[in-house]
Amino acid sequence: MSFPKPFRNRGRYQPKTRINERIRAREVRVVDADGKQLGVLAKQDAINLAKQRGVDLVEVAATARPPVCRLVDFGKYRYEQSKKEKETKKHQHSNKVKEVQLSMNIDPHDLKFKLDHTVDFLCDDFKVKITLRFRGRENAHKEIGVDLVKRFISDLSRWGSPDFPPKVVGRGLNCMVSPLPKVKRAPNPRAAEKATHAEAAETNPSAPNKPERVATRAAEEAAPEGFESSPFAGIELESATGEA
Repeated sequence: MSFPKPFRNRGRYQPKTRINERIRAREVRVVDADGKQLGVLAKQDAINLAKQRGVDLVEVAATARPPVCRLVDFGKYRYEQSKKEKETKKHQHSNKVKEVQLSMNIDPHDLKFKLDHTVDFLCDDFKVKITLRFRGRENAHKEIGVDLVKRFISDLSRWGSPDFPPKVVGRGLNCMVSPLPKVKRAPNPRAAEKATHAEAAETNPSAPNKPERVATRAAEEAAPEGFESSPFAGIELESATGEA
């Protein structure tokens, strides 16, 4: 027989960064807002010093012995930390990998489509993993797949370089392409097209994609009065003569 678990009161939310009275250490190493070290002080003395300056005592290095605390406004400190995290995420694109799958009997139009998308990924600082899967009798002619991938990589030479030559692993073939530095990388050929579409969407976001219907002169003449377009326009009705 199973018994219900007792209710656990988890209490209030506590921030990960300890400030003021939440700091557990008895002594802390204090640093002011300009980075000047004020030495090791008792926790209560450091808190009183922070109150005198109208700021908070923020624990910035909890694992140090003694912990390092900074005299700074906590709201300003959180804002600075969030900005640093955003800047760090901007430079993490190179660690993310996109995958492009090819096949030995791929259509030239599909190959061009995948090539354009790969260029977009490389221009956005993504690594690209190129894979090709051999099926059935294609395993007897793997050299054709290797040549296809090599040609695909050579077309990307202006935007990226392979980390290693294409290698066959089991029934597949893969290769990793890394983006070139922005200084050596060619501009994205589709960047102007994307900018044009973006400007058009911003200018008139509610514009319909369907083309406007243009009424022909014959339809206007055939439409009866009071209707913009008649569903019976252009249909000739035979007069009832009563002939069998």
